[in-house]
Amino acid sequence: MTGVPRLETGGKARGRPEQRTDMERIAKREAGMASRRRLIVAVSGSTGPHYGVRLLEVLREHTDVEIHLILTAAARKTIEFEMGRDPAAIATLADAVHDERDIASPLASGTFVTDGMIVVPCSIKTLSAIAHSFSDTLVVRAADVCLKERRKLVLVVRETPLHAGHLRLMLRATENGAVILPPMPAFYHLPKTVEEIVDHTIVKILDQFDIHLDLIRRWRGISRDDSRPE
Repeated sequence: MTGVPRLETGGKARGRPEQRTDMERIAKREAGMASRRRLIVAVSGSTGPHYGVRLLEVLREHTDVEIHLILTAAARKTIEFEMGRDPAAIATLADAVHDERDIASPLASGTFVTDGMIVVPCSIKTLSAIAHSFSDTLVVRAADVCLKERRKLVLVVRETPLHAGHLRLMLRATENGAVILPPMPAFYHLPKTVEEIVDHTIVKILDQFDIHLDLIRRWRGISRDDSRPE
């Protein structure tokens, strides 16, 4: 990640000098790093921002993926309340931070090529907007771009219990091409900490993009030689 400038796009009108400068930075980055993978990470206001923050940490530490982050206003509040962390510090994990109100962002166009997008966690409101292509925010527009361009879109929907309307939204999003990946904890890797439980979901998310990291003990069956780790 060294030498890659962070990009701030924050509600600037199309054509302003500041935004032209942002676009120039992106063009330079594309020219110099044509082979570098690029992912969009959006964190909605659902409970469980730990999943989004941990994904950013893992991408930053273990990969060279160019991270484009949309951190919603509601997400900033849940990060402060549920994690006791500074959202501004979390934002520094990304290469580019985009304002959720900035519909003129590069992420709003299919010509800005990415490898896909993860909404983590994904609130039911965000799921509903994506399922219906109601592109009133950059999160929803960027997700819709991924669907129309046939790029991977993973929605880490965090809600329980679910009524029929929620399930219909998930079906509709799936029919449009999204992957519904709820944070369902597994225990076959014998987690001892909350982070190890979260990491199971992070591994499942990254596997969708052919980024295979062994953050957890992957299942390999049970043999007589296996024993529970201390």
